[in-house]
Amino acid sequence: MTDVFENYLSSIGGLLAEEISFSEQFFKPIRLKKGDFLIREDEICRHIGYIASGAVKAYAIDKDGKENITCFKFENEFVTSFPEFVAQEKSRRNIKAIEDSIVYRISYPDYEYLLGKVTAWNGVIKWVMEQEYNQKERYLLNYNNKSAVDKYRHILSSEPMLVQRIATQDLASYLGITQRSLTRAKGQIHRPSVL
Repeated sequence: MTDVFENYLSSIGGLLAEEISFSEQFFKPIRLKKGDFLIREDEICRHIGYIASGAVKAYAIDKDGKENITCFKFENEFVTSFPEFVAQEKSRRNIKAIEDSIVYRISYPDYEYLLGKVTAWNGVIKWVMEQEYNQKERYLLNYNNKSAVDKYRHILSSEPMLVQRIATQDLASYLGITQRSLTRAKGQIHRPSVL
């Protein structure tokens, strides 16, 4: 396990150094190339992962075959399809690397075992779930029923990393607008003032 993951677990609190050390054995590193899947829609969601480096997107495919992106996850974030992971059901969305990534993942049986052995992990998972809930709430509040310009303006002020690291078509899908609308919004905001 990397120092990055150990430092992250230490920073959120709740786990003692020896509990972190014990937990290491259950998280296996995997390298994802850009375009590789971490979780596939309609397959049992068997893992939860911690992103040590890189980024992923979560999306579902609509009836027209179009991606509807629901979130992006970056370094120092846990990622899975949480409801399906906990219930051990088929995932309702794909989670795919958008950059070369290193993810430390734990299987569901190991996750259950770890929760039984290190009760402090219950607090860590509660904290992770709260972060997930807050992210979804922010998304609904900031990107629902707003104009393309307002959505893009919010991204610039609150989540500028998305503009720097996310492809335009993915950002447009996440915002629920067309790529053309996003390009127009960028043009309106970045248009130089005329004297």
